[in-house]
Amino acid sequence: MCDMQVIQSRLREAIESSGISQKVIANKIGVSSQTVSKYMCENVFPALDTFAKLCKVLDVSADFILGISDYV
Repeated sequence: MCDMQVIQSRLREAIESSGISQKVIANKIGVSSQTVSKYMCENVFPALDTFAKLCKVLDVSADFILGISDYV
């Protein structure tokens, strides 16, 4: 898997396993729920500031999402 596929896969996994609805996640990070859906299903990636918020909301390490570490 290329790096971008790893990032998208781990991001999707973190969103799905969080138990938080896409709508709630979207509200907490300041984007639409459609945008969160795009993060999961399309080659759309959050801006750096949004990514930081997303990691905090999902309680997941940025290093894990980026494929730097295998630890959440």
